[in-house]
Amino acid sequence: MTDVTQETTATGFDALKGLGTAGAVESAPEYVQKLDAQGRAYSTGKRKNAIARVWVKPGTGKITVNGKALEQYFARPVLQMMVAQPLEVTDRTTQFDVVCTVEGSGLSGQAGAIRHGLSHALTHYEPGLRPVLKPHGFLTRDSRVVERKKYGRAKARRSFQFSKR
Repeated sequence: MTDVTQETTATGFDALKGLGTAGAVESAPEYVQKLDAQGRAYSTGKRKNAIARVWVKPGTGKITVNGKALEQYFARPVLQMMVAQPLEVTDRTTQFDVVCTVEGSGLSGQAGAIRHGLSHALTHYEPGLRPVLKPHGFLTRDSRVVERKKYGRAKARRSFQFSKR
């Protein structure tokens, strides 16, 4: 009985160390399915200066980017592979149709933005896919962007050419 009153009336950090989390049970956050009225999962992906809006719905595995087929929009096979990676890792290549609009940056940044948005949209549709996508780094936003140009410099860091005379 005295132990309980001492623990509850203890003040200071040292006294609270022994309390631990005996009373509170911490559990992992529960993720729920997030769909719109048409039964689609939506997410936004970003990479460099590119922003991709991605919708995922059940289908045959067709990927559409800005109204064009994936192979037509991204001619390089590396970029096509990059966009399709989340579907391949989760074995869902023929189960979902993906419609996305992307703008900004170049093709490489746009492909990265679509991959990021597609991964998030898949977790919105099937929350159980999160542990599969997380270790591959598909859910992490790559925050690297171009450094801004500074005054008194030719570019972000490059100085103007030195002239002795």
